[in-house]
Amino acid sequence: MTTRGGGSLAPHGTLSGFYGSTEERARYVQGLFDRGAPEYNWVSRMMSLGTDRGYRRYALRRAGITAASRVLDVATGTGLVARAIMECGVPEESVVGLDPSRGMLEENRRSQRVRLVQGLGESLPFRDGRFDQVVMGYALRHVEDLGLLFGEFRRVLRPGGRVLILEISRPRSRWGCALLSFYMRRFFPVLARISGRSRVTGEMMDYYWATIAGCVPPERILEALAQAGLEQVRRATTGPVLSDYVAVRP
Repeated sequence: MTTRGGGSLAPHGTLSGFYGSTEERARYVQGLFDRGAPEYNWVSRMMSLGTDRGYRRYALRRAGITAASRVLDVATGTGLVARAIMECGVPEESVVGLDPSRGMLEENRRSQRVRLVQGLGESLPFRDGRFDQVVMGYALRHVEDLGLLFGEFRRVLRPGGRVLILEISRPRSRWGCALLSFYMRRFFPVLARISGRSRVTGEMMDYYWATIAGCVPPERILEALAQAGLEQVRRATTGPVLSDYVAVRP
């Protein structure tokens, strides 16, 4: 994590089963999502047993989104969070989506007309204080530096603006971890094959589990948000794995 005192914090260490070095990480992740983009909406729906759409709206409203909000959706992917933002009453002209994956952005453009920008959360191409809310859905584990990311979130928010990060956290119990690992790495790929999905779906699930299992604990994420100069930092949980991180720019 890049902080006011220096240093950096990646969300997890190098995952040698997927790439060989930190330098290869961004290329691997972008390639995985480029290839997996056509499968992504199905993956999200099946992983959540169909509850994902309603949960996004619930989390956004709990975080205080309003129809008057100007919202940046970081790691917008195929646009699932952006769609939930608009379902909360925010007009499409007030929503901007950003993602490094061209494949994901192409899928996004097929279904909606929000402004889309290719880029990284750690170097946002927007002026200071532009947005009322910055949202990131289930992508925190795929960035390189939490400090840079949260510093950029703070920079583009107006005073009083809010950050909302939706994430899957590693279960605290040994049995919970074993069950989630089995579901993502064993059951889900079989379901994908039966449903006629491509092999990349299984690779995505393997990678997702590796990032969940290796991710820094929620306490470190909260600390990183605070060290980036954000206030009223808190975490709300739903069930054993869903975490919503909320913070406010002073």
